[in-house]
Amino acid sequence: MNFDLNDEQAGIRQLAKDFCDRELAPNARELDRTEAFPDELVPKLFDVGFLGATIPTEYGGMGLDYLSYGLIVEETGRTDASIRSMISVNLGLVGSSLLNYGTEEQKQEWLPRLATEGLGAFGLTEPDHGSNPNGMKTFARRDGDDWVINGSKMWITNGSRGVLTVVYAQTDDGITAFLVPQDTPGYSGTPLHGKLGLRAGDTAELSLTDVRVPKANVLGEIGKGLRIALHSLDNGRFSLAAGCTGISQACLDASLEYALEREQFGKKIGGFQLVQELLSDIYLDLEASRALTWKVAWKHDKGERHTVESSVAKTFASEAAVRNANRAVQVHGGYGYSDEYPVGRYLRDARVTTLYEGTSQIQRLLLGRHLTGLNAFT
Repeated sequence: MNFDLNDEQAGIRQLAKDFCDRELAPNARELDRTEAFPDELVPKLFDVGFLGATIPTEYGGMGLDYLSYGLIVEETGRTDASIRSMISVNLGLVGSSLLNYGTEEQKQEWLPRLATEGLGAFGLTEPDHGSNPNGMKTFARRDGDDWVINGSKMWITNGSRGVLTVVYAQTDDGITAFLVPQDTPGYSGTPLHGKLGLRAGDTAELSLTDVRVPKANVLGEIGKGLRIALHSLDNGRFSLAAGCTGISQACLDASLEYALEREQFGKKIGGFQLVQELLSDIYLDLEASRALTWKVAWKHDKGERHTVESSVAKTFASEAAVRNANRAVQVHGGYGYSDEYPVGRYLRDARVTTLYEGTSQIQRLLLGRHLTGLNAFT
């Protein structure tokens, strides 16, 4: 699907493809094998502007429209989903939160850093509370002109190697969002290893022990943090859908290449009907994922709300990525079960996308509420 891209968007897509093929693809398998965070790649991502793609130019970013941003995320998802996750959280969750709810002073302080030098993290999920953020136990209490935060967070992307975490905590007035520099005393991020996928990404468990921040670090209104989180997740789900579209594209590329090289029974396996069925199904899911994702970008760039569309795109694209990775493994046969070929990594990286930023089951409840007007959460 290219018919909606203008010259600038097409140029961004080509820039992203070239960068990812040159800088990310050669390292992806080894980083996955070793679970190594790509320290040497992060400065390159800042230099090319990807980590500041949607941040306005006055704050040091590229100031791109959302479709251009989605194209960057798709290309990074195609080559290394761990890198995609880093970008998605930095911009789709943290950057968007600051842009929509930050004071001018907060924007001036943090957006240039997120665009050019340090990663942001989104501290919402807890060990016992993921789909039900209202039940979070992290608590912030007032102490003079400061807030003191205690609690823990789990599965936090960029949580141990960033510069800033948006921490959500209960207060006497309800859930509130706080801007917490990661070098604040009492803040500790411990990287998690042994993950099924996204093995090169920084996923951390956070410990918050008497973390003291000034009242100027409250993001938005006191007690209105959940609204910020949900609005930010609309953008995060778009990023995730774009990344999953990239995984589906990678599955198609790898499967086509293999099917046109591998021979059995005296012919290329791409000539067998059932292999062509697998390839066609990958393509169908890919095209649908891209169309749903671009619809979200189109609405966002028009300034329209896209909560439902983001949920639809995230649900479909994440589940399609899992289906397509399974199909790609099947096309590769026994070789698909080893890391000699990348399709096994695609399957592992895709699997988590149906879980975070709202599981597929939660998305269906959100869509059910939209359709019926009835709330299944209560």
